[in-house]
Amino acid sequence: MNTFLLEIVTPEHLVYSKQVNSLTVRGVNGELGILPGHIPLVTPLQVAPLSVKADGVTVSIAVHGGFVEVHKDKVTVLAESAELPRDIDVERAEAAKERAERRLKLQSKQDEIDHRRAELALQRAVTRIKVSTGKGQQ
Repeated sequence: MNTFLLEIVTPEHLVYSKQVNSLTVRGVNGELGILPGHIPLVTPLQVAPLSVKADGVTVSIAVHGGFVEVHKDKVTVLAESAELPRDIDVERAEAAKERAERRLKLQSKQDEIDHRRAELALQRAVTRIKVSTGKGQQ
């Protein structure tokens, strides 16, 4: 057994389903590598690229929060949203990044909720840009 089934699911659709050799995710307590036969667990995910290795090829996928659920022969990522590199509009992500950075610079005029929303928007934009440019591989 040198593979496991990885499924990445959002509320809208199944983003990815394939037998893979390994998965690296960024949980709330740090980076986590998952190989076939990993012990069962569930952990929340950060907004960050995840790295999938299958058939000798490594692919990054932009994941925006959610959970990873690990079973003996299957891993499910339940994400708020997830995007494959080919689905990312880089120009839109760059514009979102710039807007979020501008909002964060004006933080003295904003309340804490708006500041947190801007931080999350910036994280999502940076994740999209990393994945789309191939720099999201860990």
